[in-house]
Amino acid sequence: MLAKENTVILFQGDSITDANRDRGLHQKHFIGQSYVYLISAKLANDNAEKNPLFINRGISGNRVSDLYARWNEDAFSLNPDVISILIGVNDAWRTVSGEPSGVTDRFERAYRHLLEETKEILPDTRLILCEPFVLKGSATEEKWDEWQKLVGTYQGIVRQLSEEFQTVFVPLQDAFDEAAQRAEPSYWLFDGVHPSGAGHDVIARRWLDVALQNGMI
Repeated sequence: MLAKENTVILFQGDSITDANRDRGLHQKHFIGQSYVYLISAKLANDNAEKNPLFINRGISGNRVSDLYARWNEDAFSLNPDVISILIGVNDAWRTVSGEPSGVTDRFERAYRHLLEETKEILPDTRLILCEPFVLKGSATEEKWDEWQKLVGTYQGIVRQLSEEFQTVFVPLQDAFDEAAQRAEPSYWLFDGVHPSGAGHDVIARRWLDVALQNGMI
């Protein structure tokens, strides 16, 4: 159960979080088709008496630097009790693809700035950092070694930052590796990056388990 009434939980990230969420007047009700929907549905039902609010501000294509650029509007102004962040695939995608926007890898630098400011501006807000993940698929197999190495580096960075800033860390790569033993990778991440419905459930279940273990819910 959530600890207080009117708890505000904000989910941030890229297309994996976004998942066609509403951007207009109905954001509260049309929160997208991602793991955010699954998590919010369960917690909203279990905690109906406490009237929790779930906000999805994921934006497809975002990198960590994009999150940082819009953090005033899409985090600080919302004054959430909890912020959950899942980011990294687009930082890797642009670097591996050799795009101009990926020439300088700003993942760790931008992530650190974001966390430093969040701790300063919202000292009582609890943070959940989700591990980026990847499987071999149509979007990743051509340069699979590069993808695996870079995303692996990001995974280490997120874990390190989580320890440094005393946040909750949600490991996800092992969950997808285990899932890929049950069915082919595309069953979970249809292109090696973007989750199917089953893949979003993998994220949601792990998120809920970790949040419960750490007293977040």
